Amino acid sequence: MSEHAWQVFNLEDLQKNVEGKEPRFMEFLRTSQMSCAMYHLPAGALDMQAPHLEDEIYIVIGGLARLRMGDGEREVRPGMVLFVSATTEHSFFDIEKDLTLLAIFGPAPLFLEAMREGSTC
Repeated sequence: MSEHAWQVFNLEDLQKNVEGKEPRFMEFLRTSQMSCAMYHLPAGALDMQAPHLEDEIYIVIGGLARLRMGDGEREVRPGMVLFVSATTEHSFFDIEKDLTLLAIFGPAPLFLEAMREGSTC
């Protein structure tokens, strides 16, 4: 993705791009210092992510679930902003209502670049 001085995204359109009955992850912005993506986990889905090397902020757009981070856990619901530091084990579970998240990574994750090039991580 190319870098521009500024860009505008419509949250409703971004949400529509990840809706469905399967987990979906869609990166929509990448710069040298950060990456933004929409992440959707339908009710009952399993979050299969592994710890990564980037700090991450999740903004909960919709849904109801729990987040396990390290040794702790908490409920997540719309309007919450969650920070997970790099290398911290974390996953969403007990997904009661379809969960839609805006995920912001800093710096831009290398695993997404590898996925784009067809590698497996």
